[in-house]
Amino acid sequence: MTSAPPPVLAAGCVLWRPAAGAGGPDIEIALVHRPKYDDWSHPKGKRKRGESAEACALREVLEETGQRCALGARLPTARYLVDGRPKEVVYWAARALGGTFVPGREVDRLRWPAPEEARTLLTQPRDRELLDAFLATAAPPHRQPPDAC
Repeated sequence: MTSAPPPVLAAGCVLWRPAAGAGGPDIEIALVHRPKYDDWSHPKGKRKRGESAEACALREVLEETGQRCALGARLPTARYLVDGRPKEVVYWAARALGGTFVPGREVDRLRWPAPEEARTLLTQPRDRELLDAFLATAAPPHRQPPDAC
């Protein structure tokens, strides 16, 4: 009897930054485009042997977006199959601390849309669910509209 293969372990972040300018959304969300899959997603990647999930998340954000970041609240772990093998991706909310994006083979574009636009750009439903969890539990407080009491 064969046992199930062990899951592929990965980590990533819902990377955010304060939005520039007044009157618009409070935050922007980093989305990466992977040409291999032609999709938009949150930065993430496979853990290296002996690497902690936290270290992997920080490394992958830096590699894919050019941004250093500070990990915040833990977000739900995504579990799904890739080519019949289970994959587990541990996520955190992470505030961008600065850096410079350089397009590469794995990630060729980086966008910083408002959360509402990010939700429409994300390719996978699980990434939209992750964004919703971030907004519900880990996002910084949103400004009240000017006419709110």
